[in-house]
This record gives sequence, C-alpha cells and structure tokens, in this order.
Amino acid sequence: MNSTAKRLYSSTKTALRKAKKTVWWLLKLILPISLLVSFLQYWGIIAWIAGYLKPIFSHIGLPGESAVVFITSLFVPLYGPIAVISTLSLSIREITILAIMCLITHNLFMETAIQKKTGSSAIALLILRPVMSFIAAFLLNYLLPEHIGAIHAVQKSIVFGNIWDMLMNWMQTAGYLSLKIAIIVSGLMILQGILKEFNLLALISKIFAPLMRIMGLTDESSFLWFVAQTLGLTYGSAVMLEEVENKEITLYSANLLNFHVAINHSLLEDTLLFVAIGVPIGWITIPRIILAIIVVWCMRLLSKNNSKK
Repeated sequence: MNSTAKRLYSSTKTALRKAKKTVWWLLKLILPISLLVSFLQYWGIIAWIAGYLKPIFSHIGLPGESAVVFITSLFVPLYGPIAVISTLSLSIREITILAIMCLITHNLFMETAIQKKTGSSAIALLILRPVMSFIAAFLLNYLLPEHIGAIHAVQKSIVFGNIWDMLMNWMQTAGYLSLKIAIIVSGLMILQGILKEFNLLALISKIFAPLMRIMGLTDESSFLWFVAQTLGLTYGSAVMLEEVENKEITLYSANLLNFHVAINHSLLEDTLLFVAIGVPIGWITIPRIILAIIVVWCMRLLSKNNSKK
C-alpha cells in the first residue's frame, strides 16, 4: 500500500469512527421529536394551533388556512408543509410567500437543538427564524406582482384510519431518514477527513474567502457554509459540532455562521423542492441571502460596540 492509499485509509477509518458517534447523537434527537410531531398531527393539535394564527396571515397576503402550512413547517422538514400545500387552493403568489416562510422556519425545533450544541443561543434562534420568516413574507407581499401564476392543483391529503397506520407510516419514514442520515453524515465526515489530511480545507477557505467576507463570515467558515448550502443545516451543524469540539473553528465564527444558515441554508435541495411546484427561484433565494447577510453584519456591529464598552 502506497503512502497516499495509507493516508486515505487512515483518514477514512478515523472519520467513520467519528461519524458513528455523530449519527447516533442525531438519531437520539431527531427520532423522538419526529414521533411526537406525528402524534400532534394525528390528534389535530397542529391544526388547532394554526387556527389561532389565521388573523395574522391576512396581513401578509395569505388566506387563513395557510397557517396550517406554517405551523407544520416549524416541526418537520419541508416535505411536510409541501404536502399540506398540495391540499390547498392557493395561487403561485401565495405559495411563493409561504415557501420563503417555510424555507426559513422548517424543522425549527430539531435544527435549533442541533445548533445549540455548537454554542449558539437556542432562545435567540427560536425567536430569530420565525421573526425573519414574517419579515420576508411581508416584503414579498409588498414586492410580488399580483399575478405570477395560476391556482395550484389540489391533491387529497393523507388521512390515517387509525393510530397504527400512523405509526407504521412513521416507522417507514424514520427508517428511511435514519439510513439517509447515516450515509450523508458518514460521507461528509470522510470528505472532511480527506480534505484535512491533504490540506485541501485551506484551499477551499481561500476560494470562498471573498464571499465569506462579503457575508460577514470568517474564512474558516467556508467548508461548513458550503455543506449547509448544499446538504442542509442539520448536516452542516453535525460537521460543525465536530469542528467546534476539536477547536478547528472558534465559537465566535461558529455563532456567526449559525445565525446566517438559520435564515439561509440548503440553497440547492430545499429551494428546488418549491421550484418543482412552480415557485420562481429568485423570489425565494435572493431575499434569504440578503436577510442573512444583514443579520450577520448587525451581529458583528453589536459585538464591536459591546467590546468598546
């Protein structure tokens, strides 16, 4: 075995050992929460909570029933709110406003719990994301043309006949999710290990450094930012946790990145889910990027002012 192969084998072996620990931690967090949400949906509690938000939604150009979509997004990944959208008679304009709200707030509680482990304030993130989602919705309602598409086709929603059907559906979904998490986290850890072993992380940081500086982030955030934008916040935070524990990224840099990706993450997969149902990509991408940049620069300004006192 030559030197390069040995280094690849060694870095992969080390990465898989770390991945096992990270995957187990993620599943212990995610699976109980997803089971609880399944019960809340089955018992109609989410729909009941949404009923109290209906008056608020009229101020951002949305009908009252769309509140169910927003509440659903707080608890689950985007497939959940998109499934609810498919049961409502909404225009593309209304779906676009809902889309940017869901892109900012989806899976709020689960993702916040993960981000908290990397040192950020859970309370701050729990407040920030819903607030920013309503600000984004308000801006879109003001800026969007009145007619940007037709009424969305309505499909039948899934209704479980009994609690066992719901549990069977949850187990199938949980099994798929567990496999997906194991594969993606292991792959990311292996990639990260190889990049470190061959000193390629520094190259990535150098390539993305100008972009990071524009957004108010540090150079050492480059790889983690890339992961969060391509694979999502959960996987990005899982890798960040390992870097924080190894002191390869400062808590200050991790905190800035956490607040950026809380608002703007998964520019690839999550965005394309809404594009697939007719939502214009620019209206749900550019506002998130701008809002995330504003938040990070405000944080830097506040930090600078506090340090002078």
